[in-house]
Amino acid sequence: MDQRAVVRELTRTASPPLVPEVRLRLAEEPFTTWAATRAEDPPFWAFAWAGGQALARFVLDRPDVVAGRHVADIASGSGLVAIAACLAGARRVTAYDVDPLSLTAIGENAGLNGVALEAVRSDVTTTPPDDADVVLAGDVCYDPDMAPPMLAVLRTCAARGAKVLVGDPRRAYLPRDLKAEAEYDVPNTGNLEERDTTRAAVFHLQADA
Repeated sequence: MDQRAVVRELTRTASPPLVPEVRLRLAEEPFTTWAATRAEDPPFWAFAWAGGQALARFVLDRPDVVAGRHVADIASGSGLVAIAACLAGARRVTAYDVDPLSLTAIGENAGLNGVALEAVRSDVTTTPPDDADVVLAGDVCYDPDMAPPMLAVLRTCAARGAKVLVGDPRRAYLPRDLKAEAEYDVPNTGNLEERDTTRAAVFHLQADA
């Protein structure tokens, strides 16, 4: 399978509504896109999810969070958050995902935005990023099986001193005791969510005491 051809065939170039500075290869409908990929994993890489858009917006509005630092974007999907970190002045950006199509999409999207980053195929729940100053994670608490190991990795990163930011529309498996650093109304989410506008927030995750 020519992964680059698949990404280009199933998507078009557009900007997420909350992050118009960034251009991505995006699909319009998730289930048709998934069927067309013939892949085991859903095509998370083909969409700009609400939590990721909120996190990317936060990073672009607050470049001091990432400027001059090594940033890791885990479960990167389309690479939206990683690209935002590049545009905000991060010294080095590493995007992690388990889906090879995601890595291809990240490369395509990085090129669209004229930024350089490293895309790594890795399961961070078994091999956490151990040298990033800032760890970003958008939309990783959507599944009861995925959320606990993802949160454990993020808390491990926080415990070693990394700043950990999570973007999420307060899904059911996100810890309820997290305090939002910022909140955003993400428009045009009807193809992914149950509503056309989704309220999403950015949370600072700290290690357990």
